[in-house]
Amino acid sequence: MDEKDIVIIGGGPGGYVAAIRAAQLGANVALIEKDSLGGTCLNRGCIPTKALVRSAEVLLEAKRAKDFGVVAGNVKADLPLIMARKRRVVEGLVSGVEQLMKANKISVYRGTGRILSPHTVIVDKTEIPTKKIVIATGSESRLPPIDGLELPGVLTTDDILELEKLPESLVVIGGSHVGVEFASIFSALGSNVTILKRRPLLLEPVDEEVGRRYAQSLTRQGIKVIIGAAVNCLRETDKGIRVCWDTPEGEHLVEGEMVLMATGRRPYTKGVGLSDVGVNTDGGAVTVNEYLETNVDGVYAIGDVLGRHMVAHVASYEGGIAVENALGRRRQTDYHAVPTCVYTFPPVAGVGMTEKEAKEGEIPHKVSKFRFVACGRAVAMDETAGIVKMICNADNGKVLGLHIMGPHADDLIAEGALAVQLGATATDIAHTLHSHPTLPEAVHESALGQLDGSIHSG
Repeated sequence: MDEKDIVIIGGGPGGYVAAIRAAQLGANVALIEKDSLGGTCLNRGCIPTKALVRSAEVLLEAKRAKDFGVVAGNVKADLPLIMARKRRVVEGLVSGVEQLMKANKISVYRGTGRILSPHTVIVDKTEIPTKKIVIATGSESRLPPIDGLELPGVLTTDDILELEKLPESLVVIGGSHVGVEFASIFSALGSNVTILKRRPLLLEPVDEEVGRRYAQSLTRQGIKVIIGAAVNCLRETDKGIRVCWDTPEGEHLVEGEMVLMATGRRPYTKGVGLSDVGVNTDGGAVTVNEYLETNVDGVYAIGDVLGRHMVAHVASYEGGIAVENALGRRRQTDYHAVPTCVYTFPPVAGVGMTEKEAKEGEIPHKVSKFRFVACGRAVAMDETAGIVKMICNADNGKVLGLHIMGPHADDLIAEGALAVQLGATATDIAHTLHSHPTLPEAVHESALGQLDGSIHSG
């Protein structure tokens, strides 16, 4: 077999993007994937959940159509149809990735890749000689040691994406971004939802004030949040699952027809052969330097397997950097402008420094806020809940962080990410024309608040 320039183990948003970027640079590339291309994000994470979010959004809008002068009649959720649409979305995008592999002449191997040496990877019985290797094996669900996890009705985040019947009640264990998203989706679709969490629900690394505002909004959505619940067992009942935890006052419990385990993820390295070739790990995560190089020459690692910024856009970003370095360029990673988005109702997003971080770092800073209730487009949309919060350096005006709760926060955060990345100032944003009436005007107004004051708020 001809020697490859790069072999990439894992075809998720880190691995397949790395493969395409390497091919663009003229490399002979092999990509190994044991499941469907696109990884967790495309098949069981980002994309299918956003398809469900959209269905829930349409339902919520239809239910209040009369407020907009539209008579829609009786509307309801049909979960089998919603899940069928979700599958079509995923299948279409997976097919798109497969076509990209062909268009870029990338050799795709189906199976589990194992590193035999820094220059050889084996897939089943096929050995692939290579100059460089990129580990992009992603992550898996992390389940705590709780009795009763095997009971019917106890779901992982993979399981819940295949439901065909809407549960009357759902208990979500864990207040991760994914857990809160599923809670919002199923509450909107009609389930009675309870979130159990050990610590306050803040949606870190989003600014604490914005996270608290969102947590307070959950009760208005009909979602119950119980803090201080260190769940220790699950018990089957006639009606579903009983979730139990201890408190100083005694045992507490809540019941639900189904329980979702949304307790986070951990790096996945099973069967990759890291110890055989001496790749260093820390707590199960592969360790790399700022160039994404492991301690073994010629072996790189990207994405969730690093156990750091476990989101798809960071994996894709790292994929491009890793192969550029593997092919002779020299580019460091830079994580100071990583956007975070939580796809809830309303969505929440943040990038850069929080107010708390600025205080703890003793950085002179100024905070400005603008509420969507004063944004003309938000009023016209009847989506006025939330704020834009901007944190700037008080000495030079540079934008340190932007945090948003409100309509299309997940889209609006891009302006903040660009500002933080480029070192733009509040003046730069304030002096940039923003179309009217649009939601980005809320970001513009928060920038004006850093100067002489917002125009449309007192």
